[in-house]
Amino acid sequence: MSAYETLEQRFRRLNALREAAGILHWDMSAMMPRGGAEARSEQLTALDLTCHELMNDPALTDLFAEAEQGAGRLDPWRRANLREMRRGWRHETALDARLVEALTKTQHRCEMTWREARPANDFAAVLPCFAELLTLVRESADTKAAALGRTPYDALLDQFEPGGASARIDAIFDDLAAFLPEFLGRVIERQAASPAPMTPPGPFPIAKQEALARKLMQGVGFDFDHGRLDTSLHPFCGGVPDDVRITTRYDEADFTSALMGVLHETGHAMYERGLPVDWRFQPVGAAAGMAAHESQSLLVEMQACRGREFVGYMAPLARAAFGGTGPAWEADNLHRLANKVAPDFVRVDADEVTYPAHIILRYRLEKAMIAGDLDPKDLPGAWNEGMESLLGIRPPDDRLGCLQDIHWYDGAWGYFPTYTLGAMAAAQFFAAAKAAVPDIPEAIGRGDFAPLMAWLRENVHAQGSLHTTDDLLKQATGKPLDPEVFKAHLTARYLA
Repeated sequence: MSAYETLEQRFRRLNALREAAGILHWDMSAMMPRGGAEARSEQLTALDLTCHELMNDPALTDLFAEAEQGAGRLDPWRRANLREMRRGWRHETALDARLVEALTKTQHRCEMTWREARPANDFAAVLPCFAELLTLVRESADTKAAALGRTPYDALLDQFEPGGASARIDAIFDDLAAFLPEFLGRVIERQAASPAPMTPPGPFPIAKQEALARKLMQGVGFDFDHGRLDTSLHPFCGGVPDDVRITTRYDEADFTSALMGVLHETGHAMYERGLPVDWRFQPVGAAAGMAAHESQSLLVEMQACRGREFVGYMAPLARAAFGGTGPAWEADNLHRLANKVAPDFVRVDADEVTYPAHIILRYRLEKAMIAGDLDPKDLPGAWNEGMESLLGIRPPDDRLGCLQDIHWYDGAWGYFPTYTLGAMAAAQFFAAAKAAVPDIPEAIGRGDFAPLMAWLRENVHAQGSLHTTDDLLKQATGKPLDPEVFKAHLTARYLA
């Protein structure tokens, strides 16, 4: 075999092990009894260390050198795969086995502690392991920064958004933070001039919510022969492309929260299922990055499923599911309810206009913590002040404040900005899809997502990591990420 072929073989084995770890992590979040946490931590640590050892094989240095010498003879997919293999290798070899083991064990311990602390509103309970984890994350960031020639925060960001740079994000987010307050005020004033949308009366039994969610998932294109829907403390999409695992959480007083969460995660699942089969288990066969991934979830949830066409399709299904009668169940009311704008404490329940403020807050706080400018014990106060500054509201407790998200407590630092970058990309992709296939909105109004998914499959999903996020956007929409498209979408939806 050539050096490149040998690398492909090794990365196939490596990615199979990582997928096994992913399934174990899903089980830990959705199914595992609490008493299994210690054993699961050992299992996941063993898998992480095995992957680390495979990546630190001294032979890889020569294999990369030889493969890159002959890169000109490779086709575009193999060149991109070699690039992605090298990127992953540089990240992995920057850390020693001691740090990998300490990070993995502390992440799992902190996550399990958070699962108890969040519903109990007990930040003090999670603070010791949170502070320990942050120390290890900073060490990892510093080590990777030296290896990659980037700032510590950008080294963490690169794990989720290849090539992402905080300097660019700062400019985008500062512009958005300047745009949002005045825009938000205008939207709230406009909506206040109309009668407030009515909330359909509950309760909404969980079994009926799940049945409706499954029906809508199938309409989007989800294949239950290759996936599951379960519950967890924090909604997420996990598993592998052949076995995609979605979770949500239910509220018997409000069926829309779980439903929109499911549709969001279904967007992630459709991306995973659409990734190029020919490059399964290879780095180039994975998603282009988390901004691209979040664009697909937010395209489904925000762009498509909060639109008038989809709500018109969903309204009679919801009425039938819950036996609803009266004006609260009419499509026009449900549409106004789905697009009601009001500052709220919880990110995953936030409307489309205020959502970016939640992300800007988290981005600024995690940058400050990585830089050492914010001590973990001071996080609750800094969080509350940031919410007041950005949205004019102050969380009444930490459960609705700094304990609400799992990301920091399970070690995902550098992830948060990809949500709003993804929202911007979603607006761009959806506009391009409708321009290319004008029948998409009408089809969505019939519950038929096939035309939209066909366009996304060709232009986004099947591209894997062949391109960077900006290049993927250029190929599909004609230009790189353009925040003005997102602003235009907000203006058209909420002020037109």
